[in-house]
Amino acid sequence: MKYVERLAHRYGQQGFPPYQWTINTEAPLTPLRRPLAECRVAMLTSGGVSRCAAASWDPDARNDFRLDVIDADAPADDFQVHDSYYETDSAVEDINCVFPIERLREFAAEGVIGSVAERQWSGFMGRIYKRQHVLEVAAPAFAAELGRDEVDLALLVPA
Repeated sequence: MKYVERLAHRYGQQGFPPYQWTINTEAPLTPLRRPLAECRVAMLTSGGVSRCAAASWDPDARNDFRLDVIDADAPADDFQVHDSYYETDSAVEDINCVFPIERLREFAAEGVIGSVAERQWSGFMGRIYKRQHVLEVAAPAFAAELGRDEVDLALLVPA
């Protein structure tokens, strides 16, 4: 059985309505305004990642629009992973699989990117049925936070 069919079957058995997949026919491209080596970079993971002292994610949540702020200097061994969409063993062993914070720091140290934004992000986890809320409220609010941090490039890291 294919991945999408397995998901539909699994969540159908749990009483979820059929999922309405988003189909984008075009994607706007916004060129970088400066060279990558001068860009401030932030990252958002949807992999159920949180700091150990923070509340864990509910892997079976619906319409969870929570966004956690993660300090850019957070130790790589201070994360927990709670997700039911993928096998999390590798992410627990090496958080960089779903939240490559150490790689981002290395890129900054090597001059590949200008800097790592002070705030990194985890969120938009689980089954989201309220897509209009994402498009009209949650995503614009997230974009505004990135703007406050003067982020030039946001990396979206899906799980």
